Amino acid sequence: MVGDYRGTKVAVKCIKHDATAQAFLAEASVMTQMRHTNLVQLLGVIVEEQGSLFIVTEYMAKGSLVDYLRSRGRTVLGGECLLKFSLNVCEAMEYLEANNFVHRDLAARNVLVSDDNIAKVSDFGLTKEASSTQDTAKLPVKWTSPEALREKRFSTKSDVWSYGILLWEIYSFGRVPYPRIPLKEVVPRVEKGYKMDAPDGCPAAVYDLMKQCWTLDPAGRPSFRLLREKLQHIRAKELYL
Repeated sequence: MVGDYRGTKVAVKCIKHDATAQAFLAEASVMTQMRHTNLVQLLGVIVEEQGSLFIVTEYMAKGSLVDYLRSRGRTVLGGECLLKFSLNVCEAMEYLEANNFVHRDLAARNVLVSDDNIAKVSDFGLTKEASSTQDTAKLPVKWTSPEALREKRFSTKSDVWSYGILLWEIYSFGRVPYPRIPLKEVVPRVEKGYKMDAPDGCPAAVYDLMKQCWTLDPAGRPSFRLLREKLQHIRAKELYL
C-alpha cells in the first residue's frame, strides 16, 4: 500500500500480529535508528487494537531488484550498473554487520530500487529464526547457508553466503538460483561442495567473490567490509567490463 506521511509518499505494509510481529516489535526501536543510504528507512510502526501491525517505510518507486533486473535485462543494464547495485547492497550489509544486526533473508526480492536507481536493502528484522523443523521448511533454501539450514545458526557469515547468491541473481538478471536442479537436491549437492557456474558474461573478478561467499566453513567467508573493498577495487580497475 502507498500512504502519506507528513506530505511524503510512504510504503505501508500490513503483517499479522503473531510471533513474527512480536519479534519485529521487539527490534523496531533499534531499526528506526538504523540509518544508511542503502537501507530502506523504517519510519514507524502502527499497532491496531484488532491486532494488525502496519510498518511504514520510505517509498521505493521502482519495486524489487529482482523484478527490475528481469524487466530490463542485459540490453538496458550494463556492467557498471550491475556493479553499482552490488556495491549498494554490500554497503548496507557492511553497516548491519558493524551494528551486529543479522538480516537472515537477504535476496534480490528483498532489495528495492528507488526512483533515482539506488538499491536499498529492505525487510531486515521481519525474519525470525526458525524455531522448529516445520519452520525450517519455510526457509528460502536456495539463499540460506548450509549451517543456517542445518543448525539454524544465523550470523553475519550466513548473510555473506546469501549475498553471494544475490550477486549471482544480479549478474544473471534475476534468474532463480540453481537452475535445472530440483529443490530437494540443492542442499545435498551444496554440502558436497557444488557451486553454481558463473552467469553468462559475468566478470571473473565478480564470480571469484561469489565463490568466496559460498565457502562451506563460515569462518572462511569474507566480511562485508572486505567484500566492499574488493568491489571498489573491481570498479576502480574497471574489471567489470
